Order: sequence, then structure tokens, then C-alpha cells
Amino acid sequence: MIQEGKKVILFDGVCNLCNNAVNFIIKHDKKDSFRYASLQSKIGKQLIAEGNIDTSRLDSILLITPKKGYFHKSTAALHIARQLSGGYPLLFVFLVLPKFIRDRIYDTIAKNRYKWFGKKESCMIPTPELKNLFIDQ
Repeated sequence: MIQEGKKVILFDGVCNLCNNAVNFIIKHDKKDSFRYASLQSKIGKQLIAEGNIDTSRLDSILLITPKKGYFHKSTAALHIARQLSGGYPLLFVFLVLPKFIRDRIYDTIAKNRYKWFGKKESCMIPTPELKNLFIDQ
């Protein structure tokens, strides 16, 4: 199901911002570190259940790593940025900010993401070229 050593990003599959973020991550993931699944997918729900994740606290992104477990909200975003090409790993320095400050900013964006960026009727379907990056849904 999940390739050994790969990190999994669970995202809101109907959120335009989240889908654009996944496309951005794919473009900048030169080390091929990540695999993807929507929160709404069968595998997404299974991984959430296995991790005993409280979905009432889950807004739009969850990072599952083989060694360190589950990260969500701003912590997930910063751990993802750390793996990307270019200058994006420099964003990891913001991890020194208190989590409640980082997550307040994250929560504001997450709360307004449908209003600001729109919403799809269904989860995105990856192109044939990208299909191998997505966990079987």
C-alpha cells in the first residue's frame, strides 16, 4: 500500500487550495519523498483510523512519516517544506515559533479556504503521469 520510506500527505480532496498545494509539492519534490491521498478516500480514512486521529481537529492536511508519526496543521506544512527543492526548506525555521501562533495563522486560512479559493464537487483525479504518486484510493 505505502512504499517503504515514503511520507504520506493526506489532503482535503475537494479543496482548490489543497489540490493546488499538492500540485506545487509534486513539482518541488525532487527527492520523490511523498505519496498522496485525499482525506475523503478509503485509504485516507483508514490511515486516520490507524493513527487514532481526532478528525474534529483535522482541517486540511496531515503528514504521516515512517519514523516520527503524524503531523498536522502548520507543523505538517513546515515538515513538507523542509523536503522540497529550492529555498522552501528555509521555511522550516518557523518551527521555532510557538505552535499556537503558527496554528492560529494556519487555522485562519483553513477556515476560509473554500470561501477564498473555492471547492470542487469531487476529489481530483491524478493524470496518468502522476497516478503512481497517489496511494490506491
